[in-house]
Amino acid sequence: MSNAKIESLGMELQQIKYFLALAQELHFWNTAERMFITQSALSRQIKALEDELGVQLFERNKRSVKLTAAGAFLRDQWLPLLDEINRTHMQARKIHEGAYGTLRIGYPGSIAYGFLPDLITSISHSLPELKVDLVEPTDVSFEQMLLNYQMDMAFRRDPAENPALQSECLYSEPFALVVPQNHRLNAQNFTGIHDLREEKFILSNLTQTTFYTSSLRQIFEDNNFTPDVHIETDFGGMVLGLVSKGLGVSILPYSYSFSALPNVRFLTLPYTVNLYVTWRKNDNSPILKNILQKVTEAASKYSAEVM
Repeated sequence: MSNAKIESLGMELQQIKYFLALAQELHFWNTAERMFITQSALSRQIKALEDELGVQLFERNKRSVKLTAAGAFLRDQWLPLLDEINRTHMQARKIHEGAYGTLRIGYPGSIAYGFLPDLITSISHSLPELKVDLVEPTDVSFEQMLLNYQMDMAFRRDPAENPALQSECLYSEPFALVVPQNHRLNAQNFTGIHDLREEKFILSNLTQTTFYTSSLRQIFEDNNFTPDVHIETDFGGMVLGLVSKGLGVSILPYSYSFSALPNVRFLTLPYTVNLYVTWRKNDNSPILKNILQKVTEAASKYSAEVM
C-alpha cells in the first residue's frame, strides 16, 4: 500500500509511525519520549487511528499494553511498507539533491587519457549512486545531440553556436607533433613543421568542416606546408597505435601524451586548442549543477598539467 493509499483512507503516515513505535515498545511513556510528543498526545493519535480503522489495536490497562490480533496483523503488514516509504523518500531526496540518476556526457577522444578519467573518478567518489553514460560521437553533431536530449553535457573543442546552448572554456593545451620514439626528431633538434616535408602523416580527413580539422589546416597553412597524408582516421587512439608502429607521424592535442603508450614521443608546437563544456541553457537539473561544479574543479587541476 502506497503513502497515497494510506492518506486516501483518512490515515496520516505519522499515525502509522506512532502505532509501529508503540507496537515495538509496548509502553506509552517510552514511546512518547522516543517520538518527541507527550503521552496524552500519543494516546489521542492511537485512539484516532483505531476510530478511523474501526479496529482495536491495543489491549491496555494500568499495568501493561499489548497488541490485539488485529494490531499484530497490521504491525506485520505496515512495517515493511514503512521501510519502503522511507526508502522512496530517501531516493526522492537524492534525486532532488542531484545525487541519483543518469547523466549522458559527450566527449572527444583526446580527453580520454587524462582529464576525463580524473573527472569520472571524482564523480564516482563524491556521487557514487550517479550513473554516467559516456558518448564519443564521430559523425553526429554534439549540438544536435544536446538539443535532442541524447546528451546532457558535452566536452568539445569549440564553443556552441546555437543560442539555446551555453559553453564555458575550461582550459587550453598545446598541439603536439607525435613521432615514433626512435624518430630522428626530438626536442633538441626540432625546429618546426618544415622539418617534416619528407614524412608520411596519419591525420583526420582535412577536408572535414569540424573545428578540430580547421585548426590542423591552419597549422599547415601558416607554415606553407602540404602534408603527405598516408593514413586517415578520426580516432586518436588509432593514430597513436599507428605512430608507435612507425607508420607515420601526426599532430594531436597534448592530452594524448597521458595515454602512456610506449614508443611514442610528443613535441609541443606553438599552437593551442581549447576545451569547452557545453550544456542546455534551460536545463535546471540538480545533477547537471553538481557535475558542472566537478568539471570546474577537475579542469583547474588539469590545466596546470597540460600547459
